[in-house]
Amino acid sequence: MIVTVHPSTIKGNILAPTSKSSMQRACAAALLQDGETTIYNPGKSNDDLAAIDVIQKLGATIVKNDGDTLVINTSSLKQRGAEMNCGESGLGIRMFTPLAALSSQPITINGTGSLLTRPMDFFDDIFPLLGIEIKSLAGKLPLQIKGPLQPADITIDGSLSSQFLTGLLMAYGKAATKPATITVKNLKSKPYIDLTLQVMKHFGYDIVNNNYESFTINPKAPNAEPIKYTVEGDWSGGAFLVVAGAIAGGITIKGLDVQSTQADKKILEAVRDSGALLSITDTAIEVAPPLSLKAFQFDATDCPDLFPPLVALASYCNGTTAIQGVNRLAHKESNRGLTLQDEFGKMGVEIILQDDLMLVKGGTGVKGATVHSRHDHRIAMACATAALKADGDTTIEEAEAINKSYPDFYEHMKSIGGSIEKLQETISR
Repeated sequence: MIVTVHPSTIKGNILAPTSKSSMQRACAAALLQDGETTIYNPGKSNDDLAAIDVIQKLGATIVKNDGDTLVINTSSLKQRGAEMNCGESGLGIRMFTPLAALSSQPITINGTGSLLTRPMDFFDDIFPLLGIEIKSLAGKLPLQIKGPLQPADITIDGSLSSQFLTGLLMAYGKAATKPATITVKNLKSKPYIDLTLQVMKHFGYDIVNNNYESFTINPKAPNAEPIKYTVEGDWSGGAFLVVAGAIAGGITIKGLDVQSTQADKKILEAVRDSGALLSITDTAIEVAPPLSLKAFQFDATDCPDLFPPLVALASYCNGTTAIQGVNRLAHKESNRGLTLQDEFGKMGVEIILQDDLMLVKGGTGVKGATVHSRHDHRIAMACATAALKADGDTTIEEAEAINKSYPDFYEHMKSIGGSIEKLQETISR
């Protein structure tokens, strides 16, 4: 799909999308629940749909799915088939693989797109310590595994992604018959572990966080009582809305919890530091552009998904913005450091990469151009957001990449005044 974004002034109210981080964790916890789970405000992104498909492959039954409510039953859990596919979800593959290993039945774990090139040798190293047989394609997908997983005291490296730890915490929570401890070195993205622990606590698990250096998983008391869980709004997708308001007009965003454990709520700090007009209440976030935006410094090590919206913001800030954490970007849907440098370079924005630092030279003008998503949802949204105040039209190729996390993004931008053409068909304001 090709989308063209015309320079626009936006205004009005908008509801943030559903968090796929929260939704996928809820699906995983529901899979492990003995009985019925009702998920309210379920997501519908490609990653969310992949999670629903995976839990069905692993034996869950979908009782109801009407868009507003998802009811999952696991009272008679039995693996269906010899393969599960996590789509292009990095969280999905890293979280559901340990859960699949709870079974003694062999299963092949696969994915699509960029997931096929992401490193999975973590499982090659750790699974044999837990009694799991595993074969991989030189540390890449597909994985062939056979459990059952047997919780043990182990030490893991958390520097590549916290998502591996999320999967182990959930699997240990289900399988533990006595306390077991996972020690973690160099843990990154700690707020995402906070989200995992929050979801697990809601489902009745007892996990002791020892200052993020180790986690002790205690056996879970049997409980077949129905569980209800509401998926919160998504700060990762909402970050683009916040930035859009800061550069292209005053908007009010609802549905984002400022008390959330999601790492990407830190976008508010960057927007405030840029000088944008910001008002925050328990129910809404109002954001508008000032007379001029100023460069800022930001550490995105624990929230690397913020790089794309941060670059869109920095492009309009006078001076050089410094963003730390570039080393976290290599194994995303694209190599985001290089991709942002290339695609925003087409829009006249100079980006310099220095080791773990990204320097964005902003305030010199953003020009309309033809850019490519590189099949990366956040690159597509970053380019579209920056295009709102460019000096000409911006055309985004492979623009459907947004479906991975925020399929309504273009429609939402339209609803607040964004002028967008999709497949030569104008999406009217």
